[in-house]
Amino acid sequence: MSALSRALPLLLAAATLLASGCRTPGKYVWVDDLPLAPADGDYAIVPGDVLSVSVLHEEPLTTKVKVQPDGKISVPFLADVPAAGKSPAALARELQAGLAAHLKGPLVTVILESAKPYEISVMGAVHRPGLYNLEPGAGVLHALASAGGLNDYAYPDEIFVLRQAPQPARIRLRYEALSRAEGKAAQFRLQRGDVVVVE
Repeated sequence: MSALSRALPLLLAAATLLASGCRTPGKYVWVDDLPLAPADGDYAIVPGDVLSVSVLHEEPLTTKVKVQPDGKISVPFLADVPAAGKSPAALARELQAGLAAHLKGPLVTVILESAKPYEISVMGAVHRPGLYNLEPGAGVLHALASAGGLNDYAYPDEIFVLRQAPQPARIRLRYEALSRAEGKAAQFRLQRGDVVVVE
């Protein structure tokens, strides 16, 4: 028996599978099986964010600062203070503790004035694949709209978000659930560094 005749049954099976339209999207987790996203209060500051720092009854110390590329902010009395990776509330507590050495009972608040846009990659069966800047809190529909929507070759029930943190995951969503705001698809928010893939 020749190698071709031995391989023929496998080739026929593969051709039948392709002709039937069967697809194997690989390993993933449905968005509805994920825990709910953390509250907005858990926002982690990143370089490029603009923060409003207020010290009660200390008007000269109240300021608006941009988080530097090294993740630090400059505050009177404290010079450069690491801010990236902390929530605004946690940073306020740290500034308050630092200023206590210079002021009597300082009360500090930190507000996120404007957040640096997320860079999200959109790939696959969309009209304009590429890298897009989205506002924090944007969902998958925002990313798809930025990329011109699904093209004629898209499988609407095979939309995936590739996420690296806190652990690598491949999250699957259906376009119908997104457009109808059904289930957790409506609450799912993109994170910095996510990649949206439409198959």
